[in-house]
Parts: sequence; C-alpha cells; structure tokens
Amino acid sequence: MPNKLKYLIVIAGPTAVGKTDLSISLAKHYKADIINADSRQFYKELNIGVAKPSLDQLNTVKHHLINNKTINDLYGAGHFEKDAITLITELFKKHQLLIVCGGSGLYLNALLYGIDDFEEVPIEVRNNLNTVFLEKGILHIQEMLLKHDPIYYNSIDINNPQRIIRALEICIYTGKPYSSLLSKNKIDRNFTAIKLLINRERTELYSRINDRVDTMMNNGLELEAKKMFVFKHLNALKTVGYKELFDYFEGKIDKKEAILKIKQHTRNYAKRQLTWFKNKTDFKEFNPNDFDKIISYINEIIKIS
Repeated sequence: MPNKLKYLIVIAGPTAVGKTDLSISLAKHYKADIINADSRQFYKELNIGVAKPSLDQLNTVKHHLINNKTINDLYGAGHFEKDAITLITELFKKHQLLIVCGGSGLYLNALLYGIDDFEEVPIEVRNNLNTVFLEKGILHIQEMLLKHDPIYYNSIDINNPQRIIRALEICIYTGKPYSSLLSKNKIDRNFTAIKLLINRERTELYSRINDRVDTMMNNGLELEAKKMFVFKHLNALKTVGYKELFDYFEGKIDKKEAILKIKQHTRNYAKRQLTWFKNKTDFKEFNPNDFDKIISYINEIIKIS
C-alpha cells in the first residue's frame, strides 16, 4: 500500500525567483536533502550560465542529481523520472521528508505523474522537420508548434529546436497535440507531494533576471561560453545564455546585443514557466520571502495527513 506519510516538497517557479535560497532554508529547517529538477544543472560542465548553486550552498545541504551528467549525455524527462524515483525511494528509507527544486515543468511533471512512452515516429517525419528548420529557421517551426499545440508552446524553452521538433513530430504523426498525450495515465506515487509555486511581482522578477545576467557576465559567463563553443551543436548547449554568446562569437551580433538578448529570452522563458505552473491548479503560490507562511502551510499538510 502506498506510504503517503512520506512527503516531497516541490519548489517550482520561474528562473531567478529565489528557488535555490528557499530550498536550502527549508532543507535546513526540516533537515532534508534536495533533489535537483533543473534540466541544465545536471551537466557538470555548465555552471555560471545555469545558475547552479554555489559550492558553499552545495556543501551546506546534501544535493542529488546535480553535476551527475556530462553535456555529451542524452538526458531527457524520461531518464530523469527513472533516476529521481529510484533515488527518492532509497532516500525515503531514512527520511520522512525530501525537497525537489527546479523550474523545468516537464521534468517535475514526469516526476510527479509519470511520462508516457510514445510510439516510434518514422524517421522521415523528423528528417522533414529538420529540413524545414534548416531552410526556414526556428521562427517558422515555433509558429508550427504554436498552431499544433499552443499549450506545449507556452510551457517550454521555445528557443530549443530539438524540443520543438520532438513535439511537432508527435503532433504530425498522431494528429493530436503533444501536450494532450503527456501523462495521460497518471501514476499514483508512493509519497505525498506538497507543491509550492514560488513567484514575485513581475517587475521585481524581471529586475532580478536582468541583474542576474549582469552578475553572470561579471562572474565569467563569456569565458565559460567560449570553452563550450566547440560543443554548441549539443542539446545541452542550446540554452539561453550560451546561444546568444555563440552568436556573438560568430559575429552575428555584438556583445551588447547578446547581453540584451540573454535578458530578453530569460524573461520570456520565465513567463512561459509561470504559464505552465499556473495551469497546475494544485500548486500553492507563495512569495519566497514568506518563509513562515510556507512553513505553516507545509506543517498543516503533514499534520492533516
């Protein structure tokens, strides 16, 4: 019988909202471990550009599924689900409460509800979409995805062509929106999930995003991106913060424009993240500064359960 007296605190929200600091404060309070659910913090080679926790933060609280993959690894939501559930099952043998933290909606959805195995799409469908992408550019396939599946369009990093093409090939082959096929048969997990959406007033969030990008540049993001430039074809590097600097290195834009685009694309991504999580009605929204309210909410669920 499922043991619902084990609790997984899910800290979700847009980039730069303050999820990391909150997760560490909660982990200290409950003496809990943290499981990473940020789709780019798995990669050991990426640090500044993915806002990975500092060494001090990593040493303060035990973190899992961070720095556990290389950029050459193919690692998606399905892989994460299997790794995370295996890990959580083991950790719950000695912990009553764990924390998972991240802004990747698809990965959190896979962890909480499972992810469906889709039938294999003929390679011709993907090849045709890749040809369209190469000939007409990312804006065209973005518009295709918006037409076929506006829900999924508003939930992902829309500047990631691999993810767009993966969704489009399913849409085209099945004739159904990709989002409608995700987690159709939800799995009953062996824990109680306490789902927190962390948010701030929009102007404050956007200001934090802009400041974070400036801090990243001051901390050496340009040098980190130069080291990664040779790997720009890999899926892990098709990420906001790196892609724009790669365009700068290739002379397509100047440095000032690259920084402005990083800020703009990060703000756009934050907006899509919020759209995703706000559509999940079982997330309780908090400002990250409302620590006492968050603790009271968690404790009330534990007491009721």
